[in-house]
Amino acid sequence: MQSHDLDLLILGAGWTSTFLIPLLQSHNLSFAATTRDGRKVAGVDTIKWSFDPEEKASNNEKSQFAALPSAKHVLITFPLTGTGQSSSLVYGYEKAQGKGKYDVKFIQLGSTGIWQIPQASIWVDRKSPYDTSNKRAIAEDELLTLGGCVLNLAGLHGGERDARKWVDRVAKTKEDVKGKKSVHLIHGVDVARAVVAVMGNWMSSMSQRYMLTDGLVYDWWTLFAGWAEGDNEDEDPTRKPSKQAQWVYELMTEEKVQALPRSMQVLGRCYDSRDFWSTFSLAPLKARI
Repeated sequence: MQSHDLDLLILGAGWTSTFLIPLLQSHNLSFAATTRDGRKVAGVDTIKWSFDPEEKASNNEKSQFAALPSAKHVLITFPLTGTGQSSSLVYGYEKAQGKGKYDVKFIQLGSTGIWQIPQASIWVDRKSPYDTSNKRAIAEDELLTLGGCVLNLAGLHGGERDARKWVDRVAKTKEDVKGKKSVHLIHGVDVARAVVAVMGNWMSSMSQRYMLTDGLVYDWWTLFAGWAEGDNEDEDPTRKPSKQAQWVYELMTEEKVQALPRSMQVLGRCYDSRDFWSTFSLAPLKARI
């Protein structure tokens, strides 16, 4: 039986945990993790568990949280949506573990997609207006009122997520390429580092939403051009560049773009995530894709 609280309970150990678990181990932080099927993640056994937002347990029923271990911090990696789900998870876990208000620190991983609305400035930071009608944003706002911390993540890459494999999906035609402007990314290693940093400085984390990118604004055209060889680079001089790379150079002539990357004014929405890195006295380890 567990005699003390774990440092972290990961609810939904997926791709992020392949980076987070080794980092927790290197810091000698105690943890447990759940998955829907109880599979191993990063060589570690997980607890078979999934969140039921519709559960209305009576006094005679065992809570869905009863099988979970007690932890100082709980990381929620899956989306919570709409009104009520954040409260259900927070209050349900606290009650099952016999914890009081704010005894457990909850961290939610969200998306920078909530800021994809018209903005007064090309520069968007964590305090900029966001889509308050977004179902994920609604749940995040609820968690913030309960003292939790939200990390809104840019595009995730690293490990199994090879960004070069996105090209054919996001740009099937020349018109698709023409419409592509800015994109923002964060490596799994830096997501893991961010979670550990939040755990270590809760005074700066409680009831706070942070935007998390690697600090760069990428130009899709630059990426398409740079990935002309696809995800299998070699020195074969007979190879041909990808159709997306070819379209980029055609568009540069047509739109009188002399060189890449294009200016921030042309790219439009540009995320400024300096607040997170400065608050926690960190710098990204995996900036520049």
